[in-house]
Amino acid sequence: MAIVFRCDKCDARYRVELVKAGCRATCRRCGNDIVVPDPMPRDQVLDIPALQDRRQPSLLLAPPDPTRTRLISEHIEEHIGPIDFVFHERVSEYVHIDVLRVPPQKHRPFYTLVTSGMSEQSMNVPDGAESLRRTELMICLPPNWRLSIEDFRDERNYWPIRLLKVLARLPHEFRTWLGLSHSVPNGEPPRHYAPNTKFCCSIIVPPLTCPDPFRTLTINDEQIIHFYAVLPLYREEVDCKLREGMSVLIDRLDRYRVTEIVNIYRQNTCRTGWFGR
Repeated sequence: MAIVFRCDKCDARYRVELVKAGCRATCRRCGNDIVVPDPMPRDQVLDIPALQDRRQPSLLLAPPDPTRTRLISEHIEEHIGPIDFVFHERVSEYVHIDVLRVPPQKHRPFYTLVTSGMSEQSMNVPDGAESLRRTELMICLPPNWRLSIEDFRDERNYWPIRLLKVLARLPHEFRTWLGLSHSVPNGEPPRHYAPNTKFCCSIIVPPLTCPDPFRTLTINDEQIIHFYAVLPLYREEVDCKLREGMSVLIDRLDRYRVTEIVNIYRQNTCRTGWFGR
């Protein structure tokens, strides 16, 4: 399935792959900034309470496919950097989720965390989106973020890792899917992820800090893994997306140079006031 759309300034026609939905680009004819429209019904907050009747029973898991695990690790090291640690999951439900850590480097002075295991099972995608069945997630943390096992006893340090694991397990637990522009609240009403942040929701976006080739990994002719970034949001930012649309929220985030690098002190892009948080 492809997305066909036109530049709203010069009417130039474009055709791109479905996976490009929500990405920003520049019109080749007039130079206008454009956002690839999303043809799927994704501009909704996933209503977890409403999905409760779709919760799947927890079954005994088969061991992760070692070939897939190796290919994911090699893909990360090729495009991002060497993996220095793996946060192995000891107890798993639905899918086994490990988190691979790439330490800060000269060209990427921050931690990069990527899941491995979410793509072991295919997601329950809508018709026309079959190529998006398999996904892994990523998030980035400042170089001073405390990431030892002992530090994880404090939720102020652990919440980004927990967020990755919860989101990676969600589509398999509730027989649904996660795609670009999907937003997921932390409960209803949304609760702050930890005492040190007012982030309470997340949105799925293209990896903004990574080279384009990192975004997909072809396992075989039938399986392509898409790598998406998790972007923590304030409540007002999700409300803006639902009220005014994804393109408006993207404009606001771009204005403040917001990426998947977690900054618990960043300004709330949709709230006015002295501090905007």
